[in-house]
Amino acid sequence: MYSLTKVQTKVKMSGGNVCIEPTLSSMYLYYILVVLAIPSSIWLIGYIITELLMSLRKVPDLKKRYNAEWALVTGGGSGIGRSLCFKLASQGLNVVIVSLDDEYLKETTQQLKKSYPKLEFRSVGCVFSPGASYMESIISATKDINIQIVFNNAGFLVTGFFDQVPLGKLQANIECNAVAAVNVTHHFCKKLVSSKQRGCIVFTSSVAAYIPSPFASMYASTKAFISQFACCLNIEVKALGIDVCAVHPSPVSSNFYDKVDHRIELMESAQKSAVSPDLLPNEIFKSIGYCVLRDIGGMAIGTRMGTFFIPYNVFTMIFAAAAPYLPDYKNHNKNRV
Repeated sequence: MYSLTKVQTKVKMSGGNVCIEPTLSSMYLYYILVVLAIPSSIWLIGYIITELLMSLRKVPDLKKRYNAEWALVTGGGSGIGRSLCFKLASQGLNVVIVSLDDEYLKETTQQLKKSYPKLEFRSVGCVFSPGASYMESIISATKDINIQIVFNNAGFLVTGFFDQVPLGKLQANIECNAVAAVNVTHHFCKKLVSSKQRGCIVFTSSVAAYIPSPFASMYASTKAFISQFACCLNIEVKALGIDVCAVHPSPVSSNFYDKVDHRIELMESAQKSAVSPDLLPNEIFKSIGYCVLRDIGGMAIGTRMGTFFIPYNVFTMIFAAAAPYLPDYKNHNKNRV
């Protein structure tokens, strides 16, 4: 029997050899560490297995999976949205392309019609801003067709200190990244449920959804909302045959960062590892129906695995303490009014 007051290991001589026997206190410490490691082990195993299964899964044919004819993509004029439109068309789906009414939308629509002459493509030029009648345009363009596949991909980034950004720009960011996604989803989800049709609703979220993101507070907040919204909605409609998921891509080469007001060094460093948006549709499609949240790419997976064990409150406090010493903070704080 070991003494409860013993704190060091017990040393015993046996046949000229030194045997080290653990004391009761050291055994207690060992069991405590094992118990604490169990939740982390479960999380890691579940996360890694899911990611491996998704990467090994065949790309599903959404047209066959849902017996669908039409899909809709917001932000479909360029970047990830454009690549999604071409992937959907390659599976024989007609596509409604919702985007800003600019040259990107016109060019993408023309290229789709040229590449897939037997399919139909409808372009809806609109802006997702507060007070804009974008839902009227979308409803009008889709009133005679059944949309069973919806990709809420539209979004833009506002950078800078929250107090220095005009309120109207922040509100526009919320409208485009979150409110518009809710409006579009509500309209088409309601139609799917009432008609008892199967389908899917997919959201393009971001790594920023699960880490504190200074200098892009509104963008990160809207993406956190989108990921949580996808999880909640999935529970409500999964049993009806409607799949919902949100994806968190790693940096992508597109015009997404071209018009930001404040250049962020951390963001530009991440962009050096950006991949072509054409590489994403296959991975996004693999996620549909088999998971609700999916991290895609090295940065997204690495960030998740490197931060999951840190309590979010602690993470935020550490970040806040270190922020004033970051180059980005120092540079932009000079001109803070």
